[in-house]
Amino acid sequence: MTQTDVHRPAHPARTTEPAAARAARRKMRRSLLHLILAVVAALYLSPLLYMLVTSFKTGPDAGATDPQWIPSPATLQAYRQVLEAGDSPVLQWLLNSVLAATAHAALVLATATPAAYALARLRFPGRRLMFTAVVATLFVPPMVLLIPNFLIVNELAWVDSLPAVIVPGAASAFGVFFMRQFFLTLPKDLEEAAEIDGCNRWQIFVRVVLPLAKPALATLGLLAFLANWNDFLWPLYVLLSPESLTLPAGLANFQSANNIHYDLLMAGAVIASVPVLLLYIVAQRWVIEGVSRSGLKG
Repeated sequence: MTQTDVHRPAHPARTTEPAAARAARRKMRRSLLHLILAVVAALYLSPLLYMLVTSFKTGPDAGATDPQWIPSPATLQAYRQVLEAGDSPVLQWLLNSVLAATAHAALVLATATPAAYALARLRFPGRRLMFTAVVATLFVPPMVLLIPNFLIVNELAWVDSLPAVIVPGAASAFGVFFMRQFFLTLPKDLEEAAEIDGCNRWQIFVRVVLPLAKPALATLGLLAFLANWNDFLWPLYVLLSPESLTLPAGLANFQSANNIHYDLLMAGAVIASVPVLLLYIVAQRWVIEGVSRSGLKG
């Protein structure tokens, strides 16, 4: 032992924090995080909750300058008036929206999925240029296509019919991009194994790739459904009769006729929101998985 080692001062023993104190600190941080998330969620949900509450109020209470969160008395009168209005067939609008959005989502899946798989897996001249052209169409403002689409729909005699709001936009550039990003994440080994077993390219696509792509298909189908469901401007141009309107366009006319009846407006908004919320709740797991696997960030 050297002289330096003898005279070197000993380090004081490090005091370790008790495990109970660390656990208490982690619990406090977790509780604080949950509180912050609860406050943020309440801020986002408060308009929806107020819409729902107002739909159960009477007409005078809904238009009162001192709004109340708890309706007294609670009534279904607004829903009865909305559903029974002769000049505003809300149920017909709801049915039209469901049919149009469902058919539009199915067409988007039918067109975007094969195109995306071809761009992701097949090797042919001009593949990169074609994908670049598809992505470039995403930067075209929708208003630019309004008149050309109307002229095409008019030539096909689809004006004032549901095909006018189903077919245009079914060839989705975003759908091709979204599904291609998902297909690129799939391992090629499975497809190569199926090819060794004697499957052709179409059989590989149907039997191997599509079952693995269920999360992405559910996500794209939901996004396409919501895009068509919330479309407002295009149905106003191509749907003329009240019975042919979809829900957003019909509710706009309903609002202009009842701009001071807030209970009726909120009841109509609830009717328009419930199907979409239920659809998202059912498909939430596949949506999260599909977005995470496709490489897109929300």
